[in-house]
Formats: sequence, C-alpha cells, structure tokens
Amino acid sequence: MNGIDLCEYNTFLELHKPQLESSGVPQLFWKVLFEKLDNEILDGGLVFQLAKIEYENTTRHMTEPVWKLIVSANDGISAQNPNNIYLIDHAWLYDIRSVRQHLTKLPNLLNRMCSLMDIDTNAEKEEIIEHIMNEMWRYNQYFSLNSKDVEKSMPMWYIMDEVGSAINHSDNPNFRTIPFLHVSKGISYTLLFPIKDMAMGDEVTRDFVEGQADSPCIRELLLLPWVHSTFDIENFEQLETGEEFVQNYICETLPETSTFKINNNETLKVFSQYEYVEKYLTDSAFEITNEAQTAEILWLVSHFKTFKELSISSPHVFINQFPCENVITVKDLLAIVCRRKAKGKPYDPNTLETLPTWLPTTYNLTTELKQFVSYFKARAEKNLDNHWICKPWNLARGLDIYITKNLYQILRLRHTGPKIVQKYITQPVLYDRLQIGKVKFDIRYVVLLKSVKPLHMYAYANFFLRFANQPFALNNLDVYEQHFTVMNYSDENPLYHVKCAEFVVQWKNQYPDYPWETYVEPKILSVLYEVFEAATAEPPPRGIPESPQSRAVYAADMMLEWCDSEMQPKLLEINYMPDCQRACDYYPEFYNDIFKCLFMNIENPQVFHRLHSTKE
Repeated sequence: MNGIDLCEYNTFLELHKPQLESSGVPQLFWKVLFEKLDNEILDGGLVFQLAKIEYENTTRHMTEPVWKLIVSANDGISAQNPNNIYLIDHAWLYDIRSVRQHLTKLPNLLNRMCSLMDIDTNAEKEEIIEHIMNEMWRYNQYFSLNSKDVEKSMPMWYIMDEVGSAINHSDNPNFRTIPFLHVSKGISYTLLFPIKDMAMGDEVTRDFVEGQADSPCIRELLLLPWVHSTFDIENFEQLETGEEFVQNYICETLPETSTFKINNNETLKVFSQYEYVEKYLTDSAFEITNEAQTAEILWLVSHFKTFKELSISSPHVFINQFPCENVITVKDLLAIVCRRKAKGKPYDPNTLETLPTWLPTTYNLTTELKQFVSYFKARAEKNLDNHWICKPWNLARGLDIYITKNLYQILRLRHTGPKIVQKYITQPVLYDRLQIGKVKFDIRYVVLLKSVKPLHMYAYANFFLRFANQPFALNNLDVYEQHFTVMNYSDENPLYHVKCAEFVVQWKNQYPDYPWETYVEPKILSVLYEVFEAATAEPPPRGIPESPQSRAVYAADMMLEWCDSEMQPKLLEINYMPDCQRACDYYPEFYNDIFKCLFMNIENPQVFHRLHSTKE
C-alpha cells in the first residue's frame, strides 16, 4: 500500500467508511485521502490557481463571484487518478450566534473575510461586520454531527479557505465538494475531487444546490444567492390540502367511541412518565402506581398511537393524548389549521397582512417555498417590513431559530432541515424591566382539552411569563437576549421570574388604558378557543377527533403586538407535554387542580377559565 500502514488504514475505515459512503466519495480516492489526512497534506496549491474576476465597465452584482479557481496543472486533472482528491481547509467554523463576537474579537479573521468577500474596509467596524454577516450566506457551508443529543446535532457552519471559496457554481459541474470530519483528530475539512477530466486552464465548478431541489422551479429559487433572477411574483395564497396532514400523519388507530366506561372507584391509579406528576400529584383522589397495566390514568411522555386497542381492551382507562393532536403541536400544521379562520379572505391586498390577524404570516419552506419568495418580493416592492423568524417545525427550546431580513439567509437555512418562516413581530408590546428597560415578553397559557364533541376546554388561570434580558430594538438580530425570551434552558442566560399576579399589578401601572382582566386576557382566551375550534372542525388526519378516553394538557405561547393603537395577541406555537417545572414550583397544587378538572369534573372558576366562543 505504498508505505501506508494497513492496520491504521483499516482503523481509519472503521471510523470513516459510513461518512465516505453516505457522501458518495468514490472508493478510488480512499487510500490517498487517508494518507493526506494522516499527514495533513493540503496540496491544492500545486494544481489550482486563484484568479480575481475583472468586471469591465460594469458594476458587479452582489450575486456575481469575486474569484474563480483555475486548473494550473500542466497535464490537467484526471477523474480516474486516485491522487486527485484534495483537502480544503476551513477558514472559519462557527455557530451563527457567535458570528458577531468572532468578528469583533478576531481582527485577522475580519480582514480575511473582507478579502475573501471583496468587502471595502474603509468603513466603520460595525458596518463592516454587518456587511460580512449579510454576505456570508453566499459563502458558508454546514455539517451536522450524528448525535442523539439534539443540541449537539445542531448545524455547524463554516467558510472554506480562499481556494474552496473561489469555486463557483455550475449546473454542469466538474468537481464535488464534501464536508468531512476527521474523527480521530477532531478536524473538519472539505474534500474536493473531480467528476470529469479537466485540462489546464479550465475553471473548477461545483453544484451549489446538489441534492436540494426536486424541481427546476425550486432549483431556481435556491440558487438566488448566487444566480441572479428577476423571478416574477406569482400567487402567494396558501391553499389547504390533505397532503400536508398525510405526510405528517403518525400512524395512529382511532378509538371505538361507543365503548368508554367510567370507573367509579374512590381513587384513580395514575401511571406517569413525568417526574413532576409523581412528585406533585398528592390529592387523595389519586394514587401513583409503577404498573401501567393496573392504572386508570396513563400520563405518558412518549407518543401514544393505539387508541382503538385501548378503547377495546381497557375502556375504563384515560390517556393524556388525543389522536391527531399533531395538527396543533407541529408548527407548519398549526398554521394551516389556524388559516381556516380566515374564512375565504387570506390577506388584505393593500397591506398584504394575512388572516386571521392573530396568526403571524407563516410559510413552510419545504412545501411553500415558491409562495414565500413571491410574498417576500411582493412586500419588498411595497416597501413593507420583511423581518422573518425562521425555525424548525419539530423542535422547541429556541433551538435552530434565527431572525433575519436577508432572503439569501432564509434560503440557505432551508438546507439544514424542515423549516417554517413566520413574519417577525416588529412592534411588540414591551414590558418595562427595572434597571434594564423595555423588553420583549411572551405569555404561556396552559390549556386543558377535555372533549372534542362538544368542544370542552379550559385555560389555567395562572399564566406564565418569559422575558428578554436586553431592551428591544429592531437591530442586532443575532443577539439572543435582545430578541428571544426562552432563557430557562441555559445557565448563560438568567431567567427573570415574575408571577402572573405581580405582573398584572405592574401592568396596570405600565398600561393603565389596557386593563389585563377586561381587555387583554379575553382576547387571548378567545384566540385559544378559535384555534381548537379550527383544529376539531375537520375529520382525521386533518383534525382532532372525539376520543372519550382522551384528556390532554398543552401550552400555548403568545405575544402581544401593536396594531395601530390596539393590542393584538399573536399565537406563536402550541406545545405537547410542556415543561411544567416552573408551574409546580410556583403553584404546588398545579397537578392536583388539573387532574381534578380533567378526571373528576371539578371545575373551580378560581383556578380555570372555561373557554367558549365569543358568539356564546
């Protein structure tokens, strides 16, 4: 093996073969790759040459390249030669939220990025940083680690060195680039290898959206950061079909609704997978059991699917889930469900504001990319605000969520997994925090769903609040503590604790013309009812069906936005099996009250708001 240690090579394959195969690196190159990695050989400079592109008598469009990479080897490059695989170093590896900090504290990095991106350095430092943060979406790549820990599997972004960054796009490429993690050394590279024979002087190209587009139209949109297109604005209305629900439908059986039997035992045995139920459910009407088969209430964290089987084998047993509840707990489906309340009028043609007014404009970047880009451009033509928040439809806790007004960034974020974009709330109602100033906040209501037909639901009277830690302004969109309120999952961002009773007192002082009890909260409760009214209006899988054995608890997160001089609640998301640690800490009777309401029909008006239609 030309001096390569066979034992070491086999060890290399054990660690890296899955990576190489899944990325489609031809086996032809593996041995040479091993040698170059082992000896850290970056020899691309021997066969490639950088060339700066001159644009005579014209101004370079921002999507046009600054550099190109040329084959300089006298004999060209053969795709069949095993030596022709090259390591591209990474000039910058970063988490998106650390970008500003890196550029501020590392002047050499900032200068290197300016050179690589052809950015004028004769400006204020903050202006240069903002320019780089906009331009980097045309240069960066990403990789994700395969980890069971969700946080560790979040995308890591990187910018290749000058050689890699000079490779331009082609629909008919001659090279491929593949991100590669050298596991034993913990170093990431990009692998560059030919897929066609190249002659001296040929330009090196690659496909920037390889494997990302399923149609010519989507491909054109995804290439907008690099290939300028006028892209005529098309219809951006969103039509509900059954396909979205079927694609997200988790195979569940539906209950036999006629078989339910109420157990009249003095105590109800509860099997729980949630530690706070076990700790705080202390009422004598309930008894915690470790045996699921003897329980009359199953309080599960894992997803339950066999409703029909439960209704036949155990018609007296309650379950804390409803069939097809994913139509409200999955973000893209929630938006579809809520749009049913628009009643045939999807948006205002003058302002482009979508309906219902309590739902932020939402697009699924997988299924509605064309509509979103059309809507974005329509807003731009009318000089309307275009700030958006981009987030995964299947994650919580503020993970992989970003705010931007950069269309290119949104298009690139789509590559890292299923995403939705929602119109960012740019005029939020703010809360004046002592010694800090006016900050964003959101409101969480715990919602109890008791039955679907009739729709029977409650909101826990004690709502919960989360606050940003820095004053709000429509700038520094990457500064987490300025724009986000989820602080209870990180030691770095302290959580500001205010109970709802104290908050209402402070609210009276800050907003005396907008009383919480008679103005704000009724609007919020009305929105909550409308959401579930829409979610139960259609048969499964497009809606939540009646399930007599089901009882469920959800958390609805809301914000308030100024609309002229009115406060408009905005629904952000609804969570299944929400984290209730803070609820239990604040209100030790939390689970006692909830279980008595759901399973014993004890409706305490001091503890719960009975939700109903505003028409009633």
